[in-house]
Parts: sequence; structure tokens; C-alpha cells
Amino acid sequence: MTHSIAQLLSRPEGKTLEFKQDLSSPRNILKTLVAFANTAGGRLFIGVEDGSREVLGVENPLDEEERVCSLIADNIEPRLVPNVELISFEDKTLLGVEVYPSGSRPHWLKKEGPDNGVYARLGSTNRKADRELIAELKRTAEGKSFDEQVLPDRTVDDLDFDAAAACFKGHRKIVEKDLESLRLVTKYQGHLVPTVGGMLLFGKDRELIFPDAWIQCGRFIGKDKADIFDHIEIHEYLPVAVERVMEFLKKHAMRGADFSELRRRDVWSIPLTVLREAVVNAVVHADYSQRGAPIRIAFFDDRIEIENPGILLPGMTVEDMLQGVSKIRNHVIARVFRELNLIEQWGSGVSRMFKEAEALGLPEPEIIEVGMRVRFIVHLKESIAVETPGLVTGEGKSRPELRPELRPELRPELQPESRPELRPELRLESLLAAKVLVLLMKNDAGKAELASGLGHKTISGELKKQIKRLLEFGFIEMTVPDKPRSSKQKYRLTAKGKAFLDKEAEGGEE
Repeated sequence: MTHSIAQLLSRPEGKTLEFKQDLSSPRNILKTLVAFANTAGGRLFIGVEDGSREVLGVENPLDEEERVCSLIADNIEPRLVPNVELISFEDKTLLGVEVYPSGSRPHWLKKEGPDNGVYARLGSTNRKADRELIAELKRTAEGKSFDEQVLPDRTVDDLDFDAAAACFKGHRKIVEKDLESLRLVTKYQGHLVPTVGGMLLFGKDRELIFPDAWIQCGRFIGKDKADIFDHIEIHEYLPVAVERVMEFLKKHAMRGADFSELRRRDVWSIPLTVLREAVVNAVVHADYSQRGAPIRIAFFDDRIEIENPGILLPGMTVEDMLQGVSKIRNHVIARVFRELNLIEQWGSGVSRMFKEAEALGLPEPEIIEVGMRVRFIVHLKESIAVETPGLVTGEGKSRPELRPELRPELRPELQPESRPELRPELRLESLLAAKVLVLLMKNDAGKAELASGLGHKTISGELKKQIKRLLEFGFIEMTVPDKPRSSKQKYRLTAKGKAFLDKEAEGGEE
């Protein structure tokens, strides 16, 4: 044991530490040992009351030691060989079991089997692993990453080379053969096919394969998620998505009253360098094999939380991260981000964020595992309250009024007449939405037809986003509303959509 018993007894239970009073619940003990072996290792002490930390010791220590060894040998697969020892503390004898991160993972409880008996350690609890996590444990034991896997049913043409070239513009010129050196494509049975990383980064229809490879951003009112003020869904290619997240954060972070002055001086009330590093870290280390779990950015009055799917890689703890230890989950994505200078130096990101926060006088950031996700919390130096004219939200709660200098009616450049895109009945975020409305004014059309009418080769994530928003605003409707995913699904203008276009036409004539 590298730490003294007195030191360990003073610590709370966590990812690598647990206490048990006795062997009366052997299944819970076995679950803990399996979870330790599958994640970052850990120490279990038997003979300690886990609430009060009172040292009770074990009776018949030699018999209990033999019983623990037998339980492990008879109930855990593959074979687990931890370090089991008797420890004298004061006038008592404890039984200590130290488990190391296993290269034979995943381990499981024999009675529950390899599909239902795998556990992982999350905080101070043991969580049953689902199919995706079991696959991730196997990959990491073999030294493979999810994004290096091949997609044999796809072709090189499924990658958007122009988008990749645009991202690399200013760094270096890439040609198609660079796709292989960047591991965006690889040879499979004599043919070049995309890797998972290639599709995640630049796949034309990547969300058909990875429907959760997008980013959700929200600005909340106050310090919880009871009321949301603004939100966006970011579906752009991953390198571009980082910039979109930063734009969203900046949008809600200007310090003073004069917008133009702040933009000119680049004065912000949030630590952009720390946040950018955290966003990049989330994108590079997300577990894209998980379903129903996009990356989430939550902006509260007093903090910003960046959360990505996937627990810490086996063998890693938060303490390791703070000391500069790094394990890359997605090798292909990390390589491309490094080439784009989005990652400065391997393994230095987390420690650099903490140093930057300290230099700015911010509270220390937090890294915690929540469920099957990792959350990075950046605490703000000063609280930033949402200010907006008396809109009602939640259970009749009224939002505070804007300061006079921020009120739209006192700012001519923000008036609806001069800024049509700010009109509350529209709030469309791009000209793409307006073009979709114009196309539908001629004929009903599906997504593929709309993409073709716009001159696009594929159905982009941005087009999907704008169609969704137009549906939400009631400007368009589905022709087959009972079957939203029907292959025959098309969209048509509603009366509201037609009225809007008529109104725009009248305004244009004036």
C-alpha cells in the first residue's frame, strides 16, 4: 500500500477506495473488485465501518483472508489476482485487497455472465456496464480506439474532401492521398474505406451513422436548468463545431453595455482560453459509440459546464489528469485536431486549464464523472445574470428587465425594421431557411429534393437543423405527419409560411 492506513481512512470513498465492515455481503464486495479491475484499480479495506470510519477489525483474520481469495477465484472471470494482505492497525487487524487496472478486462461476475455481470467504477459506486461500455473496455485492453475502426460499407466519396481542405486552409494544403496518412481512410480488403474517425470528422451524412455526434448548447437563467433562455444545436463538422460553441458562449458573455466597444476591445466576462481548451478536450475524448448522448454545454449565471459522453478511460483518474497524464480515446480525431493546432501539446491540456484559471483568479475548475459522462466545470469569477425584457418562463416566473442601454427599442440598429432576422416571429439563424421556404413555395419537397434545389450534393446537418426549426415555428409541415421518418416524407408551406413570404415580398418592394 503506497499510502499509510491512517491517510486512507481519512479519505472519502471514491473511484479507487472503498470500505466494508465485514464479508456478510460478498456479492457487493465482488462487484467492487470487478469494477476496480475494469476501470482504474483500487483498494478495498474490510474491517472498517464505511460511515464512521471506525476500525472494527476482522475476526479470525487468516480464515477471512482465505475466504476472500476463494470468493475471488470462484466468482470472477477472467481470473483476477489482486494483492490480498492482513494489515495491523492500532490493536486491530484489517483485510486489505488491492486491485490493479487489468489488461484482461472486461472482468465479470461468473454467475451473471459476460453480458450482464460487467461493472465499472463511477465515483464511489459500481455501475453495470452496457453493451457499448463493454465494447470500449475490450478495445482499450487491446490498445485500439473506436475511431480507428473501419466502415467497410462506406467509400471515400462519403467523406467531404472540400470541407476537410477548408479546415486545413491556413495550416497546409492537403490532397486526397493525405486522407490515408491522417487515418481518415484506410485500406480494407484492397479498397480504401473511411474510418469511424474520418466519418465523425468529415462524413457527408455522418449523423445517419452517428446520430449523437453533435453538440447541444444552452444558456440557462440562474444556477439550475429550471428555465432556459437560449439554446442551439450544432451539427457542423467537428473542427468547425468548436468555433460554433465559442461563438455561442461569447454571445452570452459580453461584459458591458456597448456591444461594439466590447467587440472592438475583445473584452469578455468568461475565460475563453480555458473554455476553448475544455470544449476541444470534450470533442476529442467523447465516446461516440454511446447512443442518446451528445456533447452538452450548459451556461449558468455562475459557471459553465462542458460534458461529454464516456467515463474516464481505464487506468485514468482525475488525479492523473491533473498531473498531466493523458490517454487519447480517439486517435484519429486527436491527430487531426493536433494538425489544426486545436491541441497544442499532448497531455498538457488539463493542467494548462487549471493554471490558466488560477492565473485569472477563478475558483478551481472541477472534473467529475456523472453517470456515463465526464463533466468539466468552469466557475466564473463574477456571476452573469441573464437580462431580457419581461418574458415569462417556467411557472409564471418573470425574467428581469434589460438595462435601458440594452433594450432593443432604444437601439435603432436592433429594430425589426432594420434587422429582419431578429423579428420574434422568425428568429431564423441563416439564409438557408429562407431559401428552403422559397423552394417550397414552388412545390412540396423532401430533404433530398431540397438539398438538390439548393445546389448541395448531400443532405447537410445544417439543412436538417433549419427544416426542424421551420417545423417548430410552424412555417412548414410534414406531408406524412403520422410517419415522420417515412421514405415518402415531404414538406410543404403552411398558411403562416406563405403569409411570411408575402410579407417579405411586400417589404422588399418598398
